[in-house]
Amino acid sequence: MKRLLDRLFPPRPPLLRAATAADIPHLAAIHARAFARGWGADEFERLLADRAVRAHVATHGPRKPPVGFVLSHCVTPESEILTVAVVTDRRRRGIGRALVAFHLARLAAEGVSTSFLEVEEGNAAARTLYARLGYGEVGRRRGYYAGGADALLLRRDF
Repeated sequence: MKRLLDRLFPPRPPLLRAATAADIPHLAAIHARAFARGWGADEFERLLADRAVRAHVATHGPRKPPVGFVLSHCVTPESEILTVAVVTDRRRRGIGRALVAFHLARLAAEGVSTSFLEVEEGNAAARTLYARLGYGEVGRRRGYYAGGADALLLRRDF
């Protein structure tokens, strides 16, 4: 039924923009639901104040709260994606892919030519997203995550 509704009434693409201080409580709430150890508002405040951090959000309208976000630490010509999250009920709708593609385009406009990130080996959804965006595995950190899961180090040149 959902597929039929999506065909009849396709979802509008998200509005993508730079994150602002007003987004901080929403970013913390999204992160807390997406990860075992969510970052608090104070951590997002510190990150957004850092001149080397770039943050973008996806919303469903100019006055709507974020439904997803991505943050990177940049030292041109390289960047590292620190975190990406989309609210649970909006996943698998292309928001994460659109958001990261937008984010990488903005980084490229600033002179960034390489993006790195770490992803838990067992996170199939994230690994699929990153592969579709052109990331490839360049390393592994054994036992990096709680519970002993490996972290895969991914890289994309653009």
